[in-house]
Amino acid sequence: MKYHNITKADMLNGEGLRVVLWVSGCSHHCHACQNAMTWDPNDGLLFDDIAKKEIFDELEKDWCSGITLSGGDPLFLGNRDAISKLVKEIREKFPNKTIWLYTGYTWEELLEQKDNDKNLDTILNNIDVLLDGRFVLRLASEKIHYVGSSNQCIIDVPLSLKKNKKVLYIDNSKILEGVV
Repeated sequence: MKYHNITKADMLNGEGLRVVLWVSGCSHHCHACQNAMTWDPNDGLLFDDIAKKEIFDELEKDWCSGITLSGGDPLFLGNRDAISKLVKEIREKFPNKTIWLYTGYTWEELLEQKDNDKNLDTILNNIDVLLDGRFVLRLASEKIHYVGSSNQCIIDVPLSLKKNKKVLYIDNSKILEGVV
């Protein structure tokens, strides 16, 4: 897997101050994507032990709330093996840190793929929040936190898997159930 950047003390891509890994590779190619330079899976830097250490050093800091995986698309087929291993290791080493993940896939598309993709199953069972769906320019809004267009959902993954239905994540203290 390749990546473009690691952002530290980020407060725009999830709750609290976070470390963000911007991976390479995306097959969705949303019109007006703000990260189109990350679409090519062969572009960027190799995600190696040095990059992982850089992320883990940030996660060790008390002020760091967790990690956000973005890109590109962390769930791009070519990224799933590396992302699966990474989120599993983060969950084991940093159980009190949250893991947020942006993807162009919808929750429903991922559920259809999950049973036939052990990496995807591992990912979903180790992340806290999934921000799903393709960016749609005509549905764009600056009033929505964390996502760019109103078709995208912010999903509480553990609760959704437990209840076997999509549960929308509102914030640390409020959960709204339902399907949008």
